[in-house]
Amino acid sequence: MVTPMTVGGAIDYDGAARLATYLVEDMRNDGLVVSGTTGESPTTSDAEKERLLRAVIEAVGDRASVVAGVGTNDTAHTIELANQAERAGADGLLVVTPYYSKPPQAGLLAHFTAVADATSLPVLLYDIPSRTGVPIATQTLLRLAEHPRIVGVKDAKDDPAATSAVLMARPDLAYYCGSDMLNLPWLSLGAVGFVSVVSHVVGDRLHEMIDAFTAGEVARARAIHYELLPVYTGMFRNQGVIMTKAALRMLGLPGGPVRGPLADASRDEAERLRTDLAAGGVKLPGLAA
Repeated sequence: MVTPMTVGGAIDYDGAARLATYLVEDMRNDGLVVSGTTGESPTTSDAEKERLLRAVIEAVGDRASVVAGVGTNDTAHTIELANQAERAGADGLLVVTPYYSKPPQAGLLAHFTAVADATSLPVLLYDIPSRTGVPIATQTLLRLAEHPRIVGVKDAKDDPAATSAVLMARPDLAYYCGSDMLNLPWLSLGAVGFVSVVSHVVGDRLHEMIDAFTAGEVARARAIHYELLPVYTGMFRNQGVIMTKAALRMLGLPGGPVRGPLADASRDEAERLRTDLAAGGVKLPGLAA
């Protein structure tokens, strides 16, 4: 979930509550990740993260699970954020591989284990080597899966062989696709769902895809996948949070500007996105259905 901002760059907490409600009620998302990188976690303070998390939890109640993104490249800080999220009432934690530092596998094992040891919340590991510089190796994942509170993976490694190897060895480990273009292929490998950016605008159709696939209606799931290709393309023509906030503005939903070193979508990018969303079946104000 993106973090709505005001024009001045402050967090729009009321907007976050409205957006969270929309994502659950209209987009049929079963859960929300608050303060992930799409939520601009690198540019928000610890106090802002806590207030944002509490606002979202209050808005959605027990209608959806709320997962707090707490990953940093500092183990001690990550543990502080994990404890803060537990006190605030989060249902689980998303912990990304320490970025930039490129720790060895022994370091990853120690980092994730320390975080999982520090709270009673279930932990979802976030494996995205294109951003962090290092993958969580298959053997490391299998060792981490032995921890009783490490229950799943947000998989954006885009490596079907590695994902298949882990799921074959540990089918109890809940895998969530973290690369939207691969949502359907990852279901076929054994993923249980998606941690998705495009679910801001087509979450209801992603839900329909999962329902169709699990019911054995593979052709229907594939048809939805193909229908959504323009949305996948448009939402990643630029950085994810930039295009998501542009899409939310088109839909009249809270989003606001991006914060920090990012730049809002240009007029040309926004127009191309509008075309892509419309081609993918997203109903935009001012356009015929």
